[in-house]
Amino acid sequence: MADLAYTIPGLGADDSRRLVEALQERLHAMNDLQLTLKHAHWNVTGPRFIAVHEMLDPQVEEVRGDADDLAERIAQLGGSPVGTPGRLVAERGWQDYDLGKADTQDHLRALDQVYDGVIASNRKAITLAGELDPLTEDILIEQTRGLEKFQWFMRAHLEGSSS
Repeated sequence: MADLAYTIPGLGADDSRRLVEALQERLHAMNDLQLTLKHAHWNVTGPRFIAVHEMLDPQVEEVRGDADDLAERIAQLGGSPVGTPGRLVAERGWQDYDLGKADTQDHLRALDQVYDGVIASNRKAITLAGELDPLTEDILIEQTRGLEKFQWFMRAHLEGSSS
């Protein structure tokens, strides 16, 4: 990790670096998630197409906003946020979403798994931020609340589904 340009008053350089590293991982996750959601939006098929197609766009927009908030917090902490595709792929700890054109239920099941991973990782970052900086913790809590709501939307579509 590069040196910080500065730190926030009351937050030491070591703690700032730890937060920047955790937030950079979250930034990669949000950038990946927004692209994955848009990919699913373009590739859903079947009788529930329009409902799922239209449900995904607000998720894309909110996750895109979450990514921006994370990047800005990294900058506030004195770091330099990285949003390039190459770095995302090189540094991520998860597999690429491999589902192409498929039934809405298949995409929803796959996206449910994606949300499981993103939410679990967010919760780990919340724990770290809770030890170091309540302002960063607040950002992550709010974002995770939104992610859990979107996952609930998907799970509601999956409940009672025979396909």
